Amino acid sequence: MENITIKQLRYFEAVSAQGHFGRAAEICSISQPAISVQIKELEQTLGQKLFERHARHIRLTAFGSVFSERVQPILRAIDDLSDLARAANPGLVGKLRLGVIPTVGPYLLPKFVTDLTAAFPGLDVRMRETQTEKLIADLLAGELDIALVALPISEPALAEVPLFEEPFVLLRAVGDAHKPVPNGETLRKMRLLLLEEGHCFRDQALSFCGPSPNAPHESMEGSSLSTLVQMVASGLGVTLLPEMAVRLETRSADVSVARFPTPEPTRQIGLIWRKTTPMAAQFQQIAELFRTTTAV
Repeated sequence: MENITIKQLRYFEAVSAQGHFGRAAEICSISQPAISVQIKELEQTLGQKLFERHARHIRLTAFGSVFSERVQPILRAIDDLSDLARAANPGLVGKLRLGVIPTVGPYLLPKFVTDLTAAFPGLDVRMRETQTEKLIADLLAGELDIALVALPISEPALAEVPLFEEPFVLLRAVGDAHKPVPNGETLRKMRLLLLEEGHCFRDQALSFCGPSPNAPHESMEGSSLSTLVQMVASGLGVTLLPEMAVRLETRSADVSVARFPTPEPTRQIGLIWRKTTPMAAQFQQIAELFRTTTAV
């Protein structure tokens, strides 16, 4: 059997993840014919088909699924070897792939990234904003180095480093500003505006409403915090908002902001990364920098 190359394994992983040669080629910065040739050569070397090819999509064969399970730890080990060399450098340099959840990114990242690059001039920060579930998958797959999320995430393979605790505030129509601030039980009976399924902030808001496994009595959904704020301004209901988002999201919205009585709802923000990474000490430096320069 001819040698299998690391490049071929990278291309195979990209095609497997995307389910499409064109998208995989774009991610790998090569042409679609070139990545197709590499996959074909890999299949010839193995003597097995890796993908079932259909007109509009592809999927792994039974052998391809087993092969994928073996390929992933190999590529992660290769990534860790590269990180081992980076960890031996006295400073934090090179590419840092940083993930962040949407309910944190717009409010903390501008200052954080500015402080980070000022402290480590040799660092090339690449950011990706998406939901927690995808960030965890990308970290485990080696596609991200570190992520800023709401804790806990309870993934055994990932280290969790708490940074700070953040309260939620209540947003409601200006005409309701004189009313008492509702507790969680009362809030559950109101028209509560929530983010769509998949956002951890949605689950945190619902958990404040009490132990009921069901959604609030009447609720509506939005795709972003900005949408929720505008819905409140239009008189459609009330919502919870992370404190860090208040200044940016309410500056052009006619809404009332109120603090909840003690114990107020909160979330814990932290950084996560793979426990196996040789860059753990450097990532701890980033966590300390975050605590001293950006924590709310």
